[in-house]
Order: sequence, then structure tokens, then C-alpha cells
Amino acid sequence: MNTARQAIDELISQLAEQGYIASEQIATTLHLARALQRPILIEGPPGVGKTELANASAAMLELPLFRLQCYEGLDESKALYDWKYSKQLLYVQVLKEQLQGILGGANDLSAAVERLHNFDDIFYSERFLEPRPLLSALQSDDGAVLLIDEIDKADYEFESLLLEILADFAVTLPEIGTLRAKHKPLVLLTSNNTRDLSDALKRRCLHLYIPFPEAELESRIVQSRVPDVADSLRQQLVTFVHGVRQLDLKKQPAISETIDWARSLLLLHADNLSAALVDDSLNVLLKYEEDINIVRPEITRLLSQRY
Repeated sequence: MNTARQAIDELISQLAEQGYIASEQIATTLHLARALQRPILIEGPPGVGKTELANASAAMLELPLFRLQCYEGLDESKALYDWKYSKQLLYVQVLKEQLQGILGGANDLSAAVERLHNFDDIFYSERFLEPRPLLSALQSDDGAVLLIDEIDKADYEFESLLLEILADFAVTLPEIGTLRAKHKPLVLLTSNNTRDLSDALKRRCLHLYIPFPEAELESRIVQSRVPDVADSLRQQLVTFVHGVRQLDLKKQPAISETIDWARSLLLLHADNLSAALVDDSLNVLLKYEEDINIVRPEITRLLSQRY
């Protein structure tokens, strides 16, 4: 077995220890991202484990996780940095109290202005900097995992802000200059495909698409998260969920909802799925009443399927 194959298999095992059941494609992309020091852009429908991959990776690597939740109107003061204005005001007050001593000996206005000018840059130095998630990840002493979650919800302007960080693991602040990462973080961006992302952003990243898993993989995920569910019941519920995903629904059930349903069935002391039990607990799996109304007439047919 070659070294790369061993590294990928080890990643699958290490992620499994954190409760994340990874496919070979996921593990391979993560291995390459670490080796090449490239960000990963993870796309796919909601609820397939994109965000959870970042959580599991941080736990596996024993690194801090910095998460930036994207939204429309997000700007650098919330994502990158801001200034500690209260601390700046405090120092201004101290400066005012020491003004006579500072200006003592200045013979003319030009000399006084020059002395005050020496204090200008102090107020816009790193000691007054308030790092937000992006800058915090770059400044982490021992490395970090940076999760930029749901980048498709942010504006195109915010994507431009990210380009320097994703390409060079550095950021240029007008008042200070360029700050480079002490240790390059592992960067994961997630997208639910609600809009197209720019080519410039995609070029800087490795691409990973995570679809809804095959039935066998989803069964392993449920087994990992809800180990007390009997094998026969687990197979039944996974088969049912996969049948539901074939219907024309407003929201397909996510893996997290499959897990919630499995936990709910445990609490209901279920040994197998019956039509009545499914009907009573369908609201755990589906989040819209119109979807429940679509699935309800199909319950008997879906229960008869096998994978």
C-alpha cells in the first residue's frame, strides 16, 4: 500500500473517531488540501455534512475552529477586523492629560505638530486591532481550521475581500500593511448552491461536492451517531428516507434529520417501522406540512422497498 493510500485511509479512520463517516472522495480532497495548503470549497444540498466536516477536522487535528457565518451585507468589520474604539478613546484621554509634558520644549507650531504626529500611528497599530474570525485564524499561533460557512449567502463584494486570504493566507490592512499567517490554516468554505460563485474564488480552491449519501454510507452514519438502533430498524428507516428523497418535495430530509428520526424511534421503543408509527413521527423527518401531505399517501409503498 502506498503512502498516499495509507494517509487517506488514516484520515477516514481519524474522522470516524470524531463521529464523521467520510467517503473516499472526501478524505482524498482533505488529504490534498493539507498537502497542497489549499482551501476547499464544499458544495452540496443542505444537511449533507459540509459544516460538520470542518468541526470533525478541527477535532481530529486538535486545532481551534474559527467559524464565519456568511449573510447578505457581511463586511470586513464583522469578518476580518475592527478597531478597539473604547481603548483608543481611553488612550486619547491619557494623551490629553499628558499633553503639556509631550509638548514641553517645542519652540513653534511645527515642532509641536511633529511631536503629536509621532502618536498618530499608535492608535492604528496591532495593539488596538480587534480581530474577527478571518484574521483570528491567520494569527493563531499553532494553526487553525477556518470555516467560511454558506459563502453563497454573502455578496460578490465579500468574495473579493476573500481572494487575498485564500491565495496568499495574508491580508492587507490600509492602516498597518500586510499581515501574513503565522501558520497557514486549513480553510473550508461551504455553499448550498443558492447562487453561482465567482471564477476567481473557485480558482483558489479545491472543489468538493457532497451529495446525499448512498444508502449503505448513510446507514453507517446512523450507526455511528445512534449505535443503539437495531440493524433491521436502521435499514428500514434509511431505505424509507431514500425513497422520500425521490419525491418532489420542498425540502429533502437531510442526514441530520435521518439521525433525529432514528433517535426519536429509539425514544418511542420502536423495533420496526409500521405505517402508523411513520405517520405519527413524520414531522421529525419533514419540516413542511405540504411535504408531509405528499409523503403520507406513499407511506405503505415506501415501507415495502428494500435497498
